[in-house]
Amino acid sequence: MATDNRDPDQTPPHLQNPTKKLKRLLLGEPKSLADQSIFHRLSLIPFLAWVGLGADGLSSSAYGPEEAFKALADRRYLVVFLAIMMAATVMIISSAYRKIIEAFPHGGGGYVVASKLLGRKTGVVSGCALLVDYVLTITVSIAAAGDALFSFLPGPWHALRLPTEILLIFLLTTLNLRGLRESVTVLAPIFIFFLVTHLILIGWGIIGHLPEVPNTFQSVSQNLAADWKGIGPWALFLLLIHAYSLGGGTYTGIEAVSNGVPIMREPRVRTAKITMNYMAVSLAITASGLLLCYLLWDVSPVAGKTLNAVLLERIAGTSPLGHGFVIATLLAEGLLLVVAAQAGFIDGPRVLANMAVDSWVPRRFASLSERLTTGNGILLMAIASLGALLYTHGNTAQLVVMYSINVFLTFSLSIFGMLSLRFRKGPHRIKQTWSDTILFFVGFMLCSTILVITVVEKFAEGGWLTLGITGGIIFLCFNIKSHYLATAASLHKLYMKLEHMVPRSRNLPDLDPKQRTAVVLVGGYGGLGIHTMQTIMKTFPGVFKNIVFISIGVVDSGGFKGEHAIDALAHDTESMLQKYVKRSQQLGVPATFRFRLGTDIVSECETLCTDLLTEFPEVTFFTGKIIFERERWFQRILHNETGLALQKRLQLAGLTMVILPARVT
Repeated sequence: MATDNRDPDQTPPHLQNPTKKLKRLLLGEPKSLADQSIFHRLSLIPFLAWVGLGADGLSSSAYGPEEAFKALADRRYLVVFLAIMMAATVMIISSAYRKIIEAFPHGGGGYVVASKLLGRKTGVVSGCALLVDYVLTITVSIAAAGDALFSFLPGPWHALRLPTEILLIFLLTTLNLRGLRESVTVLAPIFIFFLVTHLILIGWGIIGHLPEVPNTFQSVSQNLAADWKGIGPWALFLLLIHAYSLGGGTYTGIEAVSNGVPIMREPRVRTAKITMNYMAVSLAITASGLLLCYLLWDVSPVAGKTLNAVLLERIAGTSPLGHGFVIATLLAEGLLLVVAAQAGFIDGPRVLANMAVDSWVPRRFASLSERLTTGNGILLMAIASLGALLYTHGNTAQLVVMYSINVFLTFSLSIFGMLSLRFRKGPHRIKQTWSDTILFFVGFMLCSTILVITVVEKFAEGGWLTLGITGGIIFLCFNIKSHYLATAASLHKLYMKLEHMVPRSRNLPDLDPKQRTAVVLVGGYGGLGIHTMQTIMKTFPGVFKNIVFISIGVVDSGGFKGEHAIDALAHDTESMLQKYVKRSQQLGVPATFRFRLGTDIVSECETLCTDLLTEFPEVTFFTGKIIFERERWFQRILHNETGLALQKRLQLAGLTMVILPARVT
């Protein structure tokens, strides 16, 4: 049967209530699923993907190099080696993730990679780490943005920093609820502004100090020789590794591109790899360039200011024009950090949706809004990041520690999973060159080293909280999965019992729309739907002469992954409904079906039900609902209340809807 994708919210503006008008104003118009080019228009070209996802990595140059530089204390000459190590690490990790993109062209984020290569239990560990990571991506980016923006403002103004950061999270939440492409396009000029100002800063900082470079490197050589004899090479190495690990925040965000492959423009793998190249090169130049500038200009920490602010004042703050450049650059840095929070709003809900499809978290997180955004996930990310911001009072140093731990846990698991392919036996083994194996081995050693040192060094400074929260979420996910598996097993038993019932054999009358008709809302073909249909026949024998099965093909993030996703969903929904029609006909009751595609199942179903009245005037609506032997509060969160919500709407419209229980133990 043909489907209808009209927008149920197409009410004339003068008839809309104030709440609906405000929603349209803030979030924009709903997206039409009937538009065949919708996926193409919502997907991102390499530059926009670089803005939306790469900004997370590039913006980390605002706080990662600073933490590493401070850890060197009075042996700043080691910055030369630190800058080389930092640039090399960016290239190694990004190269590893380019291979991951090739191996997982439909999205190779840490959750998917670990689940496929290391097992589902390891996958959920990686997924939970990523969820906490993306919450902290938002929080640390906004906190660092506040530090940068208030670095050039007078001291009394700093009391407004935290309220400003809260407002920024609210604005980003609104932008992302409007839609992915809209949010990225709005923020693109800020990204370009940052690139231009920081290229000028690094170029000016190095070129302007070229005459001093020979003296600087001579000083590095002399200090290195003195310490080599004094404290010894092992102590120097440990100090360098310590600083290198505490600068791990620099590499955060590199994985965002592989997580976001599904939103890339076709060919997605090529687009993702180009985006990864953009991000890796820009991050390596920016982070290492700033470290060298700190050394060349002898920058020292100043209370209330970032090291970048101190560097800018040393280089350009002596003239009126230079002072303007200082303000412009810090403003660009602060605004880019706001853009970087986008990665948390883009990839966090996507990871949550992937886990919801696999039943590790409530399935409603896989749902898309009428703007085709993962609205529930976006709101959860916003609320959690606000909680983290308020708990730490926007302390960037504490947040970076909390942030880095889960980033490198995910890095380590993903790269180790790829490394394991080399040694996998049997038919599922994937051939891997020795150069790839060496790349993954080196990447795993780097990431695991940074992870261990960060946990040990910063456990008491916030590391314990990250590990505790992540562990708690993992425990919660396993309990949610256990509940869904138990419920599915009960429904399967019900299905098997009903499926083997012998249908009655008699002549099938023609469908007569003027006769009393039962309209049955079903989800998938299974025990609940069959139980509902047969309960109607048993409870109301001979009353209903027709049955119309209706369903909503829900477009969620698990299925919205390509231009042909809508057609595939329509085909699957129609095939499922045809099974119910055949079952009803076997029982001697003529049947047909209707369906719609959409994101809001209740609104779409209400529209479909009212449309049916013109064709079947004598109808009673039915749906089934799982009834648990022991009702618990969390079951309302884990299972949607579609039947109750729809019943209320239809009853307000003067229509009758009956909810038939299906008891499971």
